[in-house]
This record gives sequence, structure tokens and C-alpha cells, in this order.
Amino acid sequence: MPTHKPSFTVDDDVEVPDPASGEVWTVGAVILNQDGEAFAQKRSPDRRLFPDTWDIVGGHVEAGETVLEALAREVEEETGWRLTHVRRFLGTTTWTGDDGGGLRHEADYLVEVDGDLDNPTLEWSKHSAYDWFSPDDLARLKENRSSGEFLIHDLIARAIEDRPDTPSPRTSRRCSRCR
Repeated sequence: MPTHKPSFTVDDDVEVPDPASGEVWTVGAVILNQDGEAFAQKRSPDRRLFPDTWDIVGGHVEAGETVLEALAREVEEETGWRLTHVRRFLGTTTWTGDDGGGLRHEADYLVEVDGDLDNPTLEWSKHSAYDWFSPDDLARLKENRSSGEFLIHDLIARAIEDRPDTPSPRTSRRCSRCR
């Protein structure tokens, strides 16, 4: 079996959950551009789960994958960009969707990517639009969400608010089997 050689680094203080057997996990990536705006994509109106709503890049952790391996895969599948650095753990949320898929645990991260940020390669069968959100237009992230269902808005708002103005020296490690 080939040895896993991750192409991204992870800050030392980044928490990485270790899903228990039988748990369903998802991952999410908040991606900021040079202007500190956050990337979001709009789910197609025909999607069973959260149709016609804004979402961050992410998806399910597949069998045999670690949380961070799933994060890297989802970033590439949904945008064409390559995950280069996991900067910060934004937290874990437990939720149940309206699709009958049961209880899910979601680990969300602030990440850095490599690629043409002006031209993501969206999965157009799953997403109908994308945009970059600044603090002034975060309210749009609440479109078509039920009252109190503002996970995406809140994650992006926190990531933008806590963003350091200048990159600080960081201690990082190579993903060691992505923990």
C-alpha cells in the first residue's frame, strides 16, 4: 500500500477530531482571499439537503479517510484548488439535516489554498453560484435559511473577524497521516 504524502501543513495548535466507529462526520473549509473575503458557494435549488442556500466548501468524510484528508479532497473536488495549509480549527458542530441522513458531526477549519481564486472549478450540478463575502455583505449568507439556522454565516463571520491582518510566524507540521 502506498505511503500517504500530504501536500499541506497544519498549525501545531490545530485540533483534529478522531471520529468514533459508526459516527458520520463532515468537514468544512473557510477560505479567505487576499482582501480577507470568505468564499461561499450556493447550493443548487434541487439539492435535497439545504437547497438554494450558501455553504462553505466541504462534505462527508469517507470510509478510511481522516478528517484532514477529507478536507483536502473536498477543497479540490469543489473548487479545483489545492489545500496548502490548515491554519485554525473553527470548531465542531453536531447537526441533523432534513434529508433523513441522521446525526452528523462537522469539523470546520480556516484554511489556505493554492489556485486561481478568481476562477474556481465548481461542481455545477451541485452549486449554482459562488461569491466572496466581506463583513459588509455577510447577511446574504442567511438567504433561504430558517430562523436560527446560521451556522455558515456565523462560521464565516468569526473567521473574518478573527483574521490576523498580517501573517504571523507560525509553527506548523506536515500532516502526519492527517491525524
